[in-house]
Amino acid sequence: MKSALITGITGQDGAYLGKLLLEKGYRVAGIVPRRSTSSLWRLDYLDITDEIDLMDGDILDPASIMRAIRASKPTELYHLAAQSFVASSWNQSLLTAQSTGIGVLNVLEAIRGTNPDIRMYQASSSEMFGKVEKSIQDEETKFYPRSPYGVSKVFGYWMTKNFRESFDMFASNGILFNHESPLRGLEFVTRKVSHAVARIATGKQKELRLGNLAAKRDWGFAGDYVEAMWLMLQQDRPDDFVVATGRTETVEELCRVAFDYVGLNYKDYVVVDPKFYRPAEVDLLLGNPEKAKRQLGWTTKTSFEQLVHMMVEADIVRERLAP
Repeated sequence: MKSALITGITGQDGAYLGKLLLEKGYRVAGIVPRRSTSSLWRLDYLDITDEIDLMDGDILDPASIMRAIRASKPTELYHLAAQSFVASSWNQSLLTAQSTGIGVLNVLEAIRGTNPDIRMYQASSSEMFGKVEKSIQDEETKFYPRSPYGVSKVFGYWMTKNFRESFDMFASNGILFNHESPLRGLEFVTRKVSHAVARIATGKQKELRLGNLAAKRDWGFAGDYVEAMWLMLQQDRPDDFVVATGRTETVEELCRVAFDYVGLNYKDYVVVDPKFYRPAEVDLLLGNPEKAKRQLGWTTKTSFEQLVHMMVEADIVRERLAP
């Protein structure tokens, strides 16, 4: 039986990946940092909490990672944990550098010090491209990160490649463009929109305040993207792949589709608020997934409209069940 250890198991991607691996017959373990409140709601949402071996640990504590590796004996390790909210990375730049950057090095060293044969997936990000030189980004596009988060992800990306080339480790980078779901945190714009639409439709909220409506993103469904992570570790050789839809939408279009789903005009509710603008904006991110399609046989299955409708519907259900 194959076994997997997932850091960030309680996050959006960790939960969907855990479900996918369980369906494929894996024994799945996850590292969970100790917190005063439970962070298992996503696993509960997918009804998989009892099927995963949850272990105390933190990516900033290398010894705890090594203990988790020794206890779970994984054949594959998926490193997803990080401070992942771009907007917060300016206010928490040191924390972001430690968790999103140094955390990757801690995991690589833990693998090297316990079992170098473990196959590792590193969650890289389209935010590494930042101020893009080309209208569509692929594996050869130069990085120009525009946030502490993006800079930290570049560090993790190059550390992963360095360990792969220096120590012959099977370590692959997945350069994932924006991927969303009903399990997205409320701090992310897609979920902020779907949550607000649900609350407005149920009479609990009157407006939605946003920043740059012209910002363009390549948005896909997280449930599709975790399959690409798994496929990367099933290859004969480690490599780096862009995972994206190859289609871009503006934040304004996101609002239009979400409000249309409940029969409302977004222009009646959306208010542009300068306080939500980033200090350094990334105006356009659009990925070229051709390599992933060609070598992994992967393609996205969920359209942008289906994704937005899924998220709004899930939030409407939540609001109707809320006290």
